Amino acid sequence: MRIVGLMMAVLWMGMNVNAQTSESKLKLGDPLPQFTLNSEVYGKVTPADLKGKVVLVSLFATWCGPCQKELAEVEKTLYPSYKGNKDFRLLVIGREHTDADLKKYNERKKFTFPLYPDPKREVFSLFADQSIPRAYLFDKEGKLVYSASGYSPEEFQQLLKAIEKVLK
Repeated sequence: MRIVGLMMAVLWMGMNVNAQTSESKLKLGDPLPQFTLNSEVYGKVTPADLKGKVVLVSLFATWCGPCQKELAEVEKTLYPSYKGNKDFRLLVIGREHTDADLKKYNERKKFTFPLYPDPKREVFSLFADQSIPRAYLFDKEGKLVYSASGYSPEEFQQLLKAIEKVLK
């Protein structure tokens, strides 16, 4: 019995450490971090290019199951609704992936939105230490107004509502 209790305490401590390290580095109201995305396919993106736009930063990995569900929903509902909106910009960033990785991945997935590489986690590390998928929504002033870690249909609906609210 004592061993079971000890094992449960160790497990609980491990879960607490993960919960703390997987938290976002950004709080609501924080500005969009300074970063540069370089894609051979979609070109270069910096925060200066995003000035005055509502920006959704979506961080994912090709091997992540929840990321696949979220990106399928982005393709099905979010991107078709906002791709023509001049006040909105979607940045889907592949953590630890190169342009070549993302090209190969998208040959299977056939996503119509741009996929930007972050091979060394340089951009990801500005937002979090671990845990994907992650979504960060910034308003037209460049302030964080919504963030989410993980994927659930309910959370995704909250994200869509947040986008609508800041685009008004």
